[in-house]
Amino acid sequence: MLLTILLVFHIIISVALTITVLLQQSEGGALGMGGGPSGFMTARGAGNLLTRITWILFTLFLVLSIGLTLLAATQRNSNSLTGGIEKVDPNSLTRPLPAAPAPAPDATPALPTAPLPQSGLPLAPPPATAAPVTAPVAPQ
Repeated sequence: MLLTILLVFHIIISVALTITVLLQQSEGGALGMGGGPSGFMTARGAGNLLTRITWILFTLFLVLSIGLTLLAATQRNSNSLTGGIEKVDPNSLTRPLPAAPAPAPDATPALPTAPLPQSGLPLAPPPATAAPVTAPVAPQ
């Protein structure tokens, strides 16, 4: 529960930090709050304020990241992949397996059979048996 609350707070700080970095006036003034001194704050005052907010948010982000890492490490379950494996006796690995009984030489394995589907169509006639071939007899 505490981990979830801190994680949500961490995401909010991350978004706020990203926004304050993008609002700062760059060298070219692309995304910054540039302008003359006639605005709400002067350019120097806005720069100082955004710089201070950025440092505060960065510090919160860093402390919260380390805190979340430590908290997650203490709440980790002991059910890891290797947690339930018992120690293996090395001698059990070299024992030969018992020999399987040999099948009887005259026994042939039965082939699996399945019933034919009933489609309502007439079945094909069984193949005709071949007549014995006899040698032709020459007339006398």
